Amino acid sequence: MASTIIDPVLTPAKTIDGKTPKRQDVPKSESLCDYCTAKCCRYFAMPIEEPTSDQDFDFMRWYLLHDRASVFVEDEVWYLLVHTACKHLQSDHRCGIYYTRPQICRSYSTENCEFDEDAVYEMYFETAEQVAEYSEARFCGDGDSIRSPEPPLLPLLN
Repeated sequence: MASTIIDPVLTPAKTIDGKTPKRQDVPKSESLCDYCTAKCCRYFAMPIEEPTSDQDFDFMRWYLLHDRASVFVEDEVWYLLVHTACKHLQSDHRCGIYYTRPQICRSYSTENCEFDEDAVYEMYFETAEQVAEYSEARFCGDGDSIRSPEPPLLPLLN
């Protein structure tokens, strides 16, 4: 049975007039991170090879059979996205190991972060069924369905 994880409503440590501001409204003298809920620390995405074979799509289906995983395509690059918070993320949305954080975190900048944007991808898959449908529509010929056969109709009762 799949576990259900419900994220609490996240509110940033600081607001402007009780609301999360847009990037341009944050005073230049302040850190954008003070007004954020640490979006960048609540997932990671790894590039994957573009699926081209039945086996590739089967692996992709397997990824999506796991909780909080999805696959997306951005700028023609395929990614495995895992929706999981860093174990060092504190309740105030700050890093608990800031001074010893990994280099990937140190290199990340607020200049192009996702602070006030909602991502829109070329393709986005959340379920194994979506992958199967995409694969079938894109690569299977007539009669080559990867789906289970449709069951026979039930008899009508009088």
